[in-house]
Amino acid sequence: MRRNRRDAWNRRLVAENRLSADDLIWPVFVVEGQNQRQPVPSMPDVERLSIDRLGDAVGEAKDLGIPAVAVFPYVDAALKSSDCLEAVNPENLVCRAVRAVKAAHPDIGILCDVALDPFNSDGHDGLVRDGLVVNDETVEVLCRQALVQAEAGCDVAAPSDMMDGRVGAIRSALDDAGHQHVRIMSYAAKYATAFYGPFREAVGSAGALKGDKKTYQMDTANSDEALREVALDIDEGADMVMVKPGLPCLDIVRRVKDTFGVPTFAYNVSGEYAMLKAASAQGWLEYDKVMMEALLAFKRAGADGVLTYAAVEAARLLKET
Repeated sequence: MRRNRRDAWNRRLVAENRLSADDLIWPVFVVEGQNQRQPVPSMPDVERLSIDRLGDAVGEAKDLGIPAVAVFPYVDAALKSSDCLEAVNPENLVCRAVRAVKAAHPDIGILCDVALDPFNSDGHDGLVRDGLVVNDETVEVLCRQALVQAEAGCDVAAPSDMMDGRVGAIRSALDDAGHQHVRIMSYAAKYATAFYGPFREAVGSAGALKGDKKTYQMDTANSDEALREVALDIDEGADMVMVKPGLPCLDIVRRVKDTFGVPTFAYNVSGEYAMLKAASAQGWLEYDKVMMEALLAFKRAGADGVLTYAAVEAARLLKET
């Protein structure tokens, strides 16, 4: 077995999986204001950018070969409410950011998160009524949110809320409004995990969250359930599916890809990113090497692509090799 490992050229020749910039989607955080670069303390080297700064950052990602970005907003607390009306405002921060990015870089893909947590004074992905996250009322708002995003220029609606039936409802709403070209990448198997903590700080929803999200996000103990969730989303019209979190769910990625054979993505989430950054800051790990190993693990598990905060770092390293 060692003969094929002897030389670098031979190792490249027989490599079973490869990672390229084409496999990466870069999540970006946008904030109000001008000339803003706000560090996210729990996510080293990640910043919230104002719209005037976002275009340059996305341009760098595009030049490195990254095909798409995912836009997440840091919403002013004064705009958050229990009815989440700001989520359906055509002039909200996300919509303005999408229009600006598309004007500057029309050939890069833009994903928009379809969920209410950045806009919700309760911090939940859905509307809260009498202490419970309600399903059908939430889905109605999600459809309106997806529509304003599509009208702004979003290419991919990515519902991350985990409400039942939301993919079919969003597909119908988009089609009826003439947005048949907008794709849906559903967060089909999204688990209720503690790995999302830094992200909630980045979008400003951590302090608002009342309780937890276990009544709508999946139980981390379950695997078969993930396949049922994915099957429903595909039947309802999802073009692509996502597993979240990523590294703790490589087994789910593999099962989804083997079972359905559809475009399958994984989200290398904020907690995973923060762990590697923190360990490298202590000198315990070599960040570039473990980060690239982690991304390659997603490919090995069957993912077609990865949403990762390390996308730009990884694309730079790939360009150098």
